[in-house]
Amino acid sequence: MEQIIFHIDVNSAYLSWSSLKRLENGDDTDLRKIPAIVGGDMERRHGVVLAKSIPAKKYGIVTGEPIVNALRKCPGLVIESPDHKLYNQKSRELMHFLSEICPDIEQLSVDECFLDFTSIQNRFPSPDDAAQTIKNKIRDSFGFTVNIGISDKKVLAKMASDFKKPDLVHTLYTREIREKMWPMPVSSLYMCGKSSTEALRKLEIKTIGDLAKTDREIIVSHLKSHGLLLWEYANGIDDSTVVSVPAEAKGIGNSITLPRDVTEEKEAFHYLLSLSDSVAGRLRKAGQLAGMISVEIKYSSFKTASHQMTLSSPSDISRVIYDASCQLFRELWNGSPIRLLGVRSSKLADPSEPSQLSLFDFGQTGILPANPPAPSGAAAQAAFIPSAPARQSKNSPAFPSREKLAALDKTLDAIRQKYGDSAVVRGSFLDED
Repeated sequence: MEQIIFHIDVNSAYLSWSSLKRLENGDDTDLRKIPAIVGGDMERRHGVVLAKSIPAKKYGIVTGEPIVNALRKCPGLVIESPDHKLYNQKSRELMHFLSEICPDIEQLSVDECFLDFTSIQNRFPSPDDAAQTIKNKIRDSFGFTVNIGISDKKVLAKMASDFKKPDLVHTLYTREIREKMWPMPVSSLYMCGKSSTEALRKLEIKTIGDLAKTDREIIVSHLKSHGLLLWEYANGIDDSTVVSVPAEAKGIGNSITLPRDVTEEKEAFHYLLSLSDSVAGRLRKAGQLAGMISVEIKYSSFKTASHQMTLSSPSDISRVIYDASCQLFRELWNGSPIRLLGVRSSKLADPSEPSQLSLFDFGQTGILPANPPAPSGAAAQAAFIPSAPARQSKNSPAFPSREKLAALDKTLDAIRQKYGDSAVVRGSFLDED
């Protein structure tokens, strides 16, 4: 039986979801039908474009460019601030809907996933009919549209979903790549970024077909292992399968594309606190402890960097993960403007498994606090967690034990489970929406 894979991608996800919320709140303007973007700050007019409407695209506005540039192209551009809490909610709703159709789903990002159609294809007349049914039901049920790419290879399914938009289904089987994919510019190939495109241009490779027909060894000699990957993708070579194992089996992480470039350590720590809270909460919900923490930074230049450290003992405590993230950030950041931050946990362990403790783990976290400890009690301990921890000092005061911090996290989890995620909010987040 031939493998059939769908790639499902929400059209202008952030903008679509923000527009739907505005319409639900009584606004009569649909952002998807006017020149509009999501990103940055409307009043200060800085930050980057996170998503754009199709009318905005006609002005030459592209995702990732500074908002000031977008405003020069279209002075009447409408700018909507991002709402990541809303986007995560919409993403969960979509993935739950798709999982009820087919359990073999691999989520690629907040707004896209692969679906292995092979096991359920006997329930539909054809893959195209199934994709049309799924696409239309998403539009009618949720109010936003998706593109669906169909192929026998994952990379080709993703390429197909990027063809003409919105609200369309496209196929790109291996047998169709010469006709449909090879005439496209090489910059359109999945994983072919600006630097790779420029390197290929110097080799007089302009289309995906040019790349596919070039001797593989020539490509490898100039672009190393990434060149081999691009050459294989250009020829439709991809043996990967849809991995539906939950991310929790390998690691739990979270990242955020920032509404504007961050240039101050204090502001970066603010986002790391939110990300660490999220990761720690998901660890506790999954019944896992993290043995390793890593931090990822994507700069405004789109260069990425990451660093990781092993914890002295596995943990699911918010403060431990946050302090480790801040330490990694300080070691990693080169001072350039930051566009994305991510925190990830790995080397997961079951709490029931024995673990070797450091001598410093008895009665403390091992990372010293920025301020003197607050009075005892859950509420006081919640206020104690700082937004920017200081570096270790011999004169720093004693820190609440891991047991107290774990008890605090457990209490906060119980409150949020009963009354909602917004029932308990950190003091440093009170000024935010």
